[in-house]
Amino acid sequence: MSAHLALTQLVPFAAQELDKNKVTPGVLGFVVFAALALAVWMLMKSMNRHMGKVSFEEAPNPAAAGDTPAKPTTKGK
Repeated sequence: MSAHLALTQLVPFAAQELDKNKVTPGVLGFVVFAALALAVWMLMKSMNRHMGKVSFEEAPNPAAAGDTPAKPTTKGK
């Protein structure tokens, strides 16, 4: 309970030093931004892994259908 009392005494003192016309995002803004950045990084990493597993075989061009059909490529690990 004394920690709560100390914080209530400290907050008005710290607030006097701040400019009342200045708005800042504060710690919560930083935490939200960091969480979004981490989520985007994890999504990009996952997307890169999933795109590596895709085997894409291009359909032959009907206008250029000639003597040799295109050889399928396989991606192995």
